[in-house]
Amino acid sequence: MDTFSTMIIEAVDKIKNAVVKIDVYKTVKGKLRPAGSGSGFIFSSDGLVFTNCHVIEGAEKIMVSLLDENEIEATLIGKDPDTDLAILKIYAHGYSVARLGDASLLQIGQFVIAIGNPYGYQHTVTTGVVSALGRTLQTQSGRLVDNVIRTDAAPNPGNSGGPMITTDGEVIGVRRNVAAGVQQ
Repeated sequence: MDTFSTMIIEAVDKIKNAVVKIDVYKTVKGKLRPAGSGSGFIFSSDGLVFTNCHVIEGAEKIMVSLLDENEIEATLIGKDPDTDLAILKIYAHGYSVARLGDASLLQIGQFVIAIGNPYGYQHTVTTGVVSALGRTLQTQSGRLVDNVIRTDAAPNPGNSGGPMITTDGEVIGVRRNVAAGVQQ
């Protein structure tokens, strides 16, 4: 196997058990029904999960699926629509925790890997390079978010909230798909 493939496989292997699928449910015509899905990752040993705020927006019930397909109901701990981040909590045992890296060490041209759950399929991997650092993004509310990382790793619906990692398997960002295929 080639060196590049081995590097990607090893990085994904370090984090794959911390990446989760998130399903949201809302009441429609008096019944709780599936209303969308996204991605997230466990970042603390006490079961805290990062995702995007838009993934869980308006949810009446949030379910988190681990790689082993164990499904756990999550509690919303907090959300910030201006930065499109949310934190969930799961009460379970036996999960893995993602290792957080230092995004300030990134360089333009560096390989990055995105892991997510597009179209409900768990653990889809895309790769790309850091195309820009330190950019500013205007949110839907008009707020400016600084220090955005841009990459050309292919976006797919359902990847939002998943981790963006280095080839060392360390999380350096939370995946967010925005207009015109630009991500951070």
